Amino acid sequence: MSTDTANSKTFFGACPHDCPDGCAMIYTVEKNKLTKVSGNSNHPFTQGRLCVKVNDYERHHYNPDRLLHPLRRSGPKGSGEFNQIGWDQALDEIVTRWGAIIAEHGAEAILPYGYAGNMGLLNGMHAGDAFFNKLGSSIGEKTFCASSAVTAQWMTTGPSLGTDPESFVHARYIILWGANTVSTNSHLWPFVLEAQKNGAKVVVIDPYRSRTAARADWHLSPRPGTDAALALAMINTIIEDDLVDRNYVDRYTLNFDQLRTSAAEYTAEQASRITGIRAQDIKTLAHEYASSQPSVIRVGVGAERYPGGGQAIRAVDCLPALVGAWRHVGGGLLQMPIFVPVRFDLLSRPEWIGAETRVINLAQLADVLDLDAGLNPAIHSLFIWNANPLSQVPNSNMVKRGLQRDDLFTVVSEQFMTDTARYADLVLPATMNGEHNDVITSWGQFYIALNQKAIEAPGETISNFDLFQRLAARFGFEDPRFTLSDKELLRESLDWDSPMLEGKSFDMLENDGFIRVNVPPKDVYAPHAEGNFPTPSGKCDFCSRLGQDSGFVVPPLRQMLEGRQNSAPIDPVPGYIPNRAGRDHDSNVDDGYPLQLNSPKSHSFLNSEYANEAHKLRSQGKQFVLINPADADTRNLTEGDTARVFNSLGEFTADTQVTAKVSIGTVVATFGYWGSRNQLGGAANALTRNSGPGFAGTPHFNDTFVEIEKF
Repeated sequence: MSTDTANSKTFFGACPHDCPDGCAMIYTVEKNKLTKVSGNSNHPFTQGRLCVKVNDYERHHYNPDRLLHPLRRSGPKGSGEFNQIGWDQALDEIVTRWGAIIAEHGAEAILPYGYAGNMGLLNGMHAGDAFFNKLGSSIGEKTFCASSAVTAQWMTTGPSLGTDPESFVHARYIILWGANTVSTNSHLWPFVLEAQKNGAKVVVIDPYRSRTAARADWHLSPRPGTDAALALAMINTIIEDDLVDRNYVDRYTLNFDQLRTSAAEYTAEQASRITGIRAQDIKTLAHEYASSQPSVIRVGVGAERYPGGGQAIRAVDCLPALVGAWRHVGGGLLQMPIFVPVRFDLLSRPEWIGAETRVINLAQLADVLDLDAGLNPAIHSLFIWNANPLSQVPNSNMVKRGLQRDDLFTVVSEQFMTDTARYADLVLPATMNGEHNDVITSWGQFYIALNQKAIEAPGETISNFDLFQRLAARFGFEDPRFTLSDKELLRESLDWDSPMLEGKSFDMLENDGFIRVNVPPKDVYAPHAEGNFPTPSGKCDFCSRLGQDSGFVVPPLRQMLEGRQNSAPIDPVPGYIPNRAGRDHDSNVDDGYPLQLNSPKSHSFLNSEYANEAHKLRSQGKQFVLINPADADTRNLTEGDTARVFNSLGEFTADTQVTAKVSIGTVVATFGYWGSRNQLGGAANALTRNSGPGFAGTPHFNDTFVEIEKF
């Protein structure tokens, strides 16, 4: 594109948000103004429809609260008091301050923090990698979401694309496990509905009755964090009741006996005591799943946010091979089809990383910014883009205390004055998607999409790509990586020699707006009908020795500081790990916080995006908390009461919704709300802990215990 008419121009767009759908868009521009953003009806997966987050995306671009100029802090940190400055002043200050920090403490005293506020190849979470690798800063490890899930997948089935989401129409039995598809993967839902209309049974496994669960044929509600016990009981039942596809297991899997031994103790009756699901329902689920072929599982990220989350997903990943679901078109499992051939060697330049360069897990930011933690050197500068840590990071009150440090030089590239940006020394204005070029790869479907610059950037906003190119020039980095234009780098950002892209080209992207990776059409694609798993053996591995590599385990920061290694590498066979401190089904522990808080994604927000926009807030509603009637009665809470949700780390207020959608002992409050807009200054992650990340470093967001009282 673009296409021109007498009064308008159109350009290809691609949704930049952290969502598996990766919508293909069309930008319409009239008189140099973005007047409409619509779905690209030619895209086979998103089919011309936009979700509630972006169905008025043009309004987002023209929000009157947008940041349009560089700002320097003029008041106390957190006050939101800033003065407008020019770009030369801002860049000069960064060069001067960093020069002094490097001279006194070394470059590792600088920590880059970029995440998924934008998913583009040039402007996304890796936008600053090459610059910071060249600078020699600490490396910010990004494991907030899907890290455990992808590791589990890699260990079991390898980096497989999995089942084509468009092939779900052929399934006879669909399990949506830890996924609120209607709200967070809405473009998959029409394919699920088509299968359902053709006779497929749709089962949702989720601790609360989400929008998706309400529309399913069957909702199973396990206690939070017990998914592994449920999956292992399904495995046990399938084996004991002779529902295994023996031919498939013998030919295309490894270590069946080890899996059988691990699952043997998880009878339906034992799993019922752990999960709260009736034993007969567990048996029925296993029988229906094994016998209703093609059966397919869509795995969400909800199950990974517990101490045993990675192992739970490993157990789920074993199920399709056990029953031979992979044999069939529309059968198998869809998890994270992210393994497209991106040239991160060019984009991030990992060869510039020193052998001893320090790696810091960003999920532990609360401890990282604590001078008493003993990091050497301590972090003296934080550079943030595409992220709002005060909304998204565990133990956000402790993060706030770190951001208040006078000696911490904080720079934030942003579109709005977020809670985090209020604590910055410099705030740099960033473009939105219609104002820059990029390529978007999806983590929920098989297409790569082009995003074209449709309008000029307003004010003095610049893209993340341009920001880091400018910083590289200021620091005298002359490598060609820092002198290429965005279009030049985009042309080289994908590995066009990979079999997955053979016969494709960037010209095709420019002509059509998207390309499908090289896999067969949805009506014939069965990726592992004859094995061919991308594992070392070529088989699905029920007992992966990759888990013995301690590199898969991220120890808590304080363990690393004390020089201790994590002593618990991943068990090679999937197993069940209870919640924190034994707080599982039969624990009598009561530390004053007896309710387990689940904080799933919101319907109208995307992580913390849109939580400052009035029309999205009206759609989403105020911060709420779902509580079971029995738990509400013991606390004298009624529908509509303002409640205080709290533990030893923090607190926030929420509107009480008394409902059987959650089980006794569990409460739900969606995350994404900004603490600055809450009466008590908090949000969900003010109550989550930052210690003890699991294998692959995923934080235990849902391993959180609280109390609730009338406010």
